[in-house]
Amino acid sequence: MNPQKKKILLVEDEAFIRDLYQRQLTREGYEVAVAADGQEGINQLKNQIFDLLLLDIMLPGMNGLQVLREFKTQNPNSRMITILLTNLGQEEVIKEGFELGAQAYLIKASYTPEQVVAEVKTALSGGQPIPPQNPAQ
Repeated sequence: MNPQKKKILLVEDEAFIRDLYQRQLTREGYEVAVAADGQEGINQLKNQIFDLLLLDIMLPGMNGLQVLREFKTQNPNSRMITILLTNLGQEEVIKEGFELGAQAYLIKASYTPEQVVAEVKTALSGGQPIPPQNPAQ
């Protein structure tokens, strides 16, 4: 395996979106693991080290914030980048995500898969993610 290949964990319950993002990220040269729910995401995080976590907030069972909270409790010094994916624009949810260590959040409806890949590239190269866009623009 290429030691330069960055590893991404995508936790997304919607199969269509999960497959779409996985294809796009793999095409860009990333090694992508996927999880369909929060518990599966936690299991993967326990068994592997990832460079970036692309985490949906609304998940069946354990939601994305619970996944992030559990991971950070067990790995307080982790340098893994976390980008939250959501269709929620609720301030308190976003604020909690940042308090738990997320570096960015993307509102799914406002970003094409290509833009999500561009955000991942930016985050992995040490750049600053672009602030979320207003979907009405």
